[in-house]
Amino acid sequence: MTFSIVGRSADGLSLGVAVASKFLAVGAAVPAAEADVGAVATQSHANLAYRVQGLAMLRTGTTAADTIAGLTAADPGRATRQLGVVGREGAGATFTGDECFAWAGGVAGDGYAIQGNILTGADVVHDMEAAWLASAEPSGGASLARRLLAALAAGDRAGGDSRGRQSAALFVVRRAAGYGGLSDVEVDLRVDDDPDPVTRLGELVELWELYFQKPDPATLLPLTGALAEEVAQRLESVGFADLAGWAGVENLEERLVEGAVDPLVLAHLRAATPDVTAN
Repeated sequence: MTFSIVGRSADGLSLGVAVASKFLAVGAAVPAAEADVGAVATQSHANLAYRVQGLAMLRTGTTAADTIAGLTAADPGRATRQLGVVGREGAGATFTGDECFAWAGGVAGDGYAIQGNILTGADVVHDMEAAWLASAEPSGGASLARRLLAALAAGDRAGGDSRGRQSAALFVVRRAAGYGGLSDVEVDLRVDDDPDPVTRLGELVELWELYFQKPDPATLLPLTGALAEEVAQRLESVGFADLAGWAGVENLEERLVEGAVDPLVLAHLRAATPDVTAN
């Protein structure tokens, strides 16, 4: 009923799941991940206990393949299950029970596992794998959220769930990468009921990057001279004495840097104050 990818970032620090399905609120059932531990996707008559049990096994250093072996061996309903697992290191692993509805199957490799059932065909998982591998280039590659999204979108373009589209989700964890550095949940986005959920999920990722992603230090602009004067004028025009106050109201506080301004914040400020002309 679902196609998903479980993945680990190139540096090994981020772990996550992207999933889509003709199923209401698939993000409430399929994904689970824990920073510095691993990630799990359970689907096709999903056994939700796999999420807690799988992470518990990964926490002890059990490999992805052995985690799947342990989970399915103890489950009398394993023939109807599908499962993907990635640990903090090594190859990912995927499992498809013999009684999953066709087309069903998966692929796995170093740091990823891709699986789906009731798909339009094998091209869905193979296109997802190709997109995942391609997004790692050039050196450094894209963020894990973007890599997972790219793979999910490739599966969607290839046909995805043969029954249609309804929901999608993206869940990524990384130590202290959440809001204010006080959570390990870096990305937690869901589209629960939409005719084009993967596209909508992509739009939400763009918003997440704007509001919550830390700015690129290489792009920061020194808040001095004429630029500082312009920013002050624009802030005054909307009733703020400093950038921090305005950014807090606009939900851009995660992009603030002392003594500098993020170009995205500056663009947002300029768009909000179109009638102000800097001296």
